[in-house]
Amino acid sequence: MELTRRGFLGAAPGMCAAAGVLGAVSLSRASGSDDGPGSDGVWPEFPHQRPEWVREMVGVCHRDVDRARALLDEHPALVNATWDWGFGDWETALGAAAHTGRRNIAELLLERGARLDIFAAAMLGQTETVKAMIAAAPGIQRNPGPHGITLLSHAYAGGDAASQTVAYLESLGDVDIKPKIEPLTDEQKRACIGRFGSPAPGEGAVEIAINRNEDLIIKVNGVQAAVLRHAGNHVFFPAGAPAVRITFTNSGSGMDSLAIVDNVPVLTATRIP
Repeated sequence: MELTRRGFLGAAPGMCAAAGVLGAVSLSRASGSDDGPGSDGVWPEFPHQRPEWVREMVGVCHRDVDRARALLDEHPALVNATWDWGFGDWETALGAAAHTGRRNIAELLLERGARLDIFAAAMLGQTETVKAMIAAAPGIQRNPGPHGITLLSHAYAGGDAASQTVAYLESLGDVDIKPKIEPLTDEQKRACIGRFGSPAPGEGAVEIAINRNEDLIIKVNGVQAAVLRHAGNHVFFPAGAPAVRITFTNSGSGMDSLAIVDNVPVLTATRIP
């Protein structure tokens, strides 16, 4: 299907989260008159927590223990905040602290009631806990964490305190499995760059660009959604969501359309001249 305004808006909500860590988002108290329609301050997503709160909580848990503590003091239920950075790349606040090696943030979250998982346990050097989890669910060590980061990488993030966990995981031999990625030449990357969708102002558009690390990224309405990894033959998947496929079609004069498939077709979009 073509990327019409209606079709795009129907598909976009699952695509528009940023893959990188976002800057702080100013939070307003629920009692404020600007928090939603009506003087009671009920926001449109209520009783779900405000998306801005959730996104900021997960974002700051990559780096800022003081801000994380302040958010928890104001909104204690954010301890289990979970955000989709795009295409189903879900990350918890604890998951953010785990893959970045932020022990102080992880310990704060656990103290406030976060749910321990195997990735956090690996980063914290809780070797016996990791062993017990793998014994209870054999093969779990092969499952990737947020952004496709492996269990072994989480243990490495724990530094010296997790050295025994690293040694145990390395002894298993299957804890650092990553999706196969095919190389791309600069010419192949440039062929994918551009805008796809409707040329009309205000209509939805998918943009393919290159970031500072020379990776292809996909943006929707100017919001970075994900880094793209090349599976081969102009087929890509978003980092952290290897089941999703983004396929470019080459008519002979360049990549003139793309299709996004998340088990079922989501959208197709043609290149905007």
